[in-house]
Amino acid sequence: MTTSRTVLHGCLLMLLLPPAFGAAKAAGEPNPKIAHAAESAVVKVFATMRRPDLAHPWEKSSPIEASGSGVVIEGKRILTNAHVVAYASQVQVQGNQAGDKVSATVVAFAPGIDLAVLKLDDDSFFDTRPPLPRATVLPQIKEPVLAYGFPTGGTTLSITRGIVSRIEFVPYGMPATSGLRIQIDAAINPGNSGGPAIANDKMIGLAFSHLANAENIGYIIPNEEVELFLKGVASGKYDGKPGMYDELQTLENPALRGFLKLDPAVRGMVVHRPDQDTADYPLKEWDVITRIADTPVDDEGMVSIRSDLRVGFHYLIQQKAKNGTIALTIVRAGRTEQLQMPVPTTRPMLIDSLKGEYPSYFILGPLVFERATLEAIALVRAHAMASLGTPLLARLGDRPDPDREELVIIPAPLFPHPLSKGYGDPSGSIVKSVNGTPVKSLAQLVAFLRDLKDEYVTVDFDNRASEAVVFPRSQMVGATEAILTDSGVRAQGSPDMLKIWDGK
Repeated sequence: MTTSRTVLHGCLLMLLLPPAFGAAKAAGEPNPKIAHAAESAVVKVFATMRRPDLAHPWEKSSPIEASGSGVVIEGKRILTNAHVVAYASQVQVQGNQAGDKVSATVVAFAPGIDLAVLKLDDDSFFDTRPPLPRATVLPQIKEPVLAYGFPTGGTTLSITRGIVSRIEFVPYGMPATSGLRIQIDAAINPGNSGGPAIANDKMIGLAFSHLANAENIGYIIPNEEVELFLKGVASGKYDGKPGMYDELQTLENPALRGFLKLDPAVRGMVVHRPDQDTADYPLKEWDVITRIADTPVDDEGMVSIRSDLRVGFHYLIQQKAKNGTIALTIVRAGRTEQLQMPVPTTRPMLIDSLKGEYPSYFILGPLVFERATLEAIALVRAHAMASLGTPLLARLGDRPDPDREELVIIPAPLFPHPLSKGYGDPSGSIVKSVNGTPVKSLAQLVAFLRDLKDEYVTVDFDNRASEAVVFPRSQMVGATEAILTDSGVRAQGSPDMLKIWDGK
């Protein structure tokens, strides 16, 4: 994607292959029919974005004009990257060699796997732009690839060349989602995000990212991930992919094998910390996962999916899971056992990502409360003293528990007001309790403040370097409207929190 203010991740531009690869280059030439179809199917996507301002959650950041690429798919739709249209207040699509832009709407959005689907206001756009055929198998290593898109440096369609250099199963980003990723030996430029990569006259995936501070390492999302996403979208809503969330470690160390008293023939991954510690959870500490479905797992946690390709064994979950479970073979205390492992599409998180939404917040007097998210970690890092001992860093990856459903953060300094006199800046602090009552969630905090009748409001923070703040409750409530007006804040809270505040 191209932006006038910042270079956004996810773009793809292929370099010409060196002379040593002359034979591969000739093999990669598309037939004229496919080349024409690809040029017709690739589009330029324009987006006006207003990202959230986490330090001032009542505001949106200034508009950013950005552009990326997309490709026509079946159902008169456009496939592109989620980051191309994230927080877009306006989206438009322009065909190759077309002068007019057509308004579009985001109808499916999955930031974890970085995919999105657009529908256009004018379906006649597709009359001369049929969808590209998609390959049903992964490409071969060293296979020539053509990349189509609208990278920076010009306004017309760019068609460039590279080869497939690596295929892996890796984490994509926030929220934590793992998937297949194809690496190509290509230079990366903003604007190619969402453009198709073509090999053997078929689309093999979508450009989406690059490796920073490295040359000729670009990435595409393969068709297999695209198909899983589109299948989920067809059922109504994309909920994600099935997955395991246990902490595992390799079985390469001889001392570890000796400690577990394993037969020399046993290969697999060791369960270091099960995702849940309940009695009915299938996996236990020190279990060794030796097979997933019918496929053996090696000591590095890899499985062979074809003669020339090994990937992380979690890949098989999205291939083999049925009805939310997958078969595992384990070795426990020297005995081989079979079990059915639940592999849900989502995992509750104490600190979750925004997932393309705007943050929830609430203001009372000079204090701003916000639901802590993965994106809010930057706020803590910006306030080093406030971050001492903060659970925001210590509890990354934890599940919610009965004591805390989520964390509540103070994202901004106290608003200027006589009530704030003498207090330091609590920015980046996690709210521990109010009037001695532990804070379990932002919703619970707002309801507690709504119903509070005490003379004072005492807020304590879960940071070693923090101080408690105390306000007269009636003055705090009475000053809120004036503080909002003076600071140009239009709403005391996000809609979900105002619904609670205004409730009974």
